[in-house]
Amino acid sequence: GKDPNPGGQTEGSKWQKPRLSRKSLMKCCLVKWIIASTTQQGPDSSDSDLELSMVRHQPEGLEQLQAQTQFTRKELQSLYRGFKNECPSGLVDEETFKTIYSQFFPQGDATTYAHFLFNAFDMDRNGSIRFEDFVLGLSVLLRGSVTEKLRWAFNLYDINKDGYITKEEMLAIMTSIYDMMGRYTLPSVRDDSPFEHVEKFFQKMDRNRDGVVTIDEFIETCQKDENIMASMQLFENVI
Repeated sequence: GKDPNPGGQTEGSKWQKPRLSRKSLMKCCLVKWIIASTTQQGPDSSDSDLELSMVRHQPEGLEQLQAQTQFTRKELQSLYRGFKNECPSGLVDEETFKTIYSQFFPQGDATTYAHFLFNAFDMDRNGSIRFEDFVLGLSVLLRGSVTEKLRWAFNLYDINKDGYITKEEMLAIMTSIYDMMGRYTLPSVRDDSPFEHVEKFFQKMDRNRDGVVTIDEFIETCQKDENIMASMQLFENVI
C-alpha cells in the first residue's frame, strides 16, 4: 500500500486527483517546464491515450510507470505529452537542464547546479535521461516519503557515486545552489554562507569522524535535526 506519509505532507496526499495538483507540483521547475509545453499545445488532448499507447516502444509502459510512481494515469499523460513536445527524441540531455534552470533562476548562474542535478537523474550515467528515469525521479522528489527523498538527496550530494559524501562534495553542491539563487535573492546568502553551512552540517553528520558521511549517517542526522530538515526543504524548492 501507499505510505500515507505522516511527515507533514497534507498537500501531497491529494495525489489521487486526476489532474496535476498545482499546489504540490508547480513548485518544481522541471514540472513547470513540462506543463508550460503542454499548455502551448492547447487543451485538446484527445490523442493523449493514443500517444501513451505508443510509449510502449519504450521499455516500461504506462501501467508499469503508474505502479512504480505516485502519479496517476492522467498526470503521467500530461507529463509525457509535455516531455515529448520538448524532447521529441524521447531523451533529455544536460544542456536542456541548463537551459531550464537558467530560465527559472535568471538572477544567478545555474550551470553547475543543473550539471549535478542532471547526474542525479541520469542513473546509468550515459549522458541522457529517458522519460521513465525522469518520472521516477520526480515521483520521489515530489511525493516520496521523507526517507526516499533523503536517499535521493544523498545520491545528489554523492557526486562521484562511491557511496560516501565528502565535505568537498557537500560544499560543491551547496555552492552551486547559492550561485544559482543569486547573491541578492536572500539577505542571508553571503559569500561564506555555503562554507558555514557545510561545516555545521558535516560536523553533525559525520558521527564516527572518519571524514566521510554514509547514507545511514545522512538519513539519521537529517531526520533528527530540524535545521537540516528545513534546509532539505529549501533544497526541494530548487528542483
